[in-house]
Amino acid sequence: MKITKHSGDIVEFNPDKLKNSLLKSGASAIVVDNILHEIKKQMYEGIATKHIYKMAFSLLKKTANSHAARYNLREAIRLLGPAGFFFEKYIARLFASEQYQTITNMTLQGKCVLHEIDVLIKKNECISMVECKYHLGRDAASDVKVPMYILSRFNDLKERHHTIFDKRDSISKCWIVTNNRFTTDAVDFSNCSGLSLLSWNYPEGNNLKTKNDTYYLYPVTCLTTLSIAEKDKLLILDVILVKEIINNSDSLEKIGLSPNRIKHVLKEASELCRYI
Repeated sequence: MKITKHSGDIVEFNPDKLKNSLLKSGASAIVVDNILHEIKKQMYEGIATKHIYKMAFSLLKKTANSHAARYNLREAIRLLGPAGFFFEKYIARLFASEQYQTITNMTLQGKCVLHEIDVLIKKNECISMVECKYHLGRDAASDVKVPMYILSRFNDLKERHHTIFDKRDSISKCWIVTNNRFTTDAVDFSNCSGLSLLSWNYPEGNNLKTKNDTYYLYPVTCLTTLSIAEKDKLLILDVILVKEIINNSDSLEKIGLSPNRIKHVLKEASELCRYI
């Protein structure tokens, strides 16, 4: 059976790919098989992948909110936009979980011009600049022009000393992070130029998806027990990660949740962050 991707491309339906993504949500093999069976009954020639996703999400939610939340991870990261400001904070949290010192949104004077830097990180005396490329569209990709431009900014900044974490700091490394993917040319150019990349699926085995599962870095936008407006209120309070709710349930009171709602949200959060 043919299905229609987000890009408009028509491809053959791959049930194994869907099954694997459902299993990664934490649902049991029996539950996944039942969901696949139900989805296949409702499929038709040319069905959009977004409709398949919605069916899978709805069926997962009936089994456990945390399964649906985990399955919703990529969309949840996209919901940290559209301005990208909260995505930058999320990326800073990601590096902090790996014992980096972090600073967000800093303006530094380069050799030639001023530069606004999304995130600056420090570990083992090495300071890196991190540029975040947020894409609203699911199929958008960062092409080779992105690392070429950022490399020129990095070269302008590394020529000078800055006051960042301490006086007379120097920037010696550069990262580019995107919520989607990089084109092949962007990867090749970055590797050749010494730039580090991080995306939803790159590098293999140590990307946004795998880091989330390893360090429980699920953003609050993936929770199914909160409305979009409630998630936005948490982000404004600088509550970016689900685990931060577990450690600070007062934030749920601040956004106006009842004790019963708080109980359900904390249950989903605890189940989500306990999964390995």
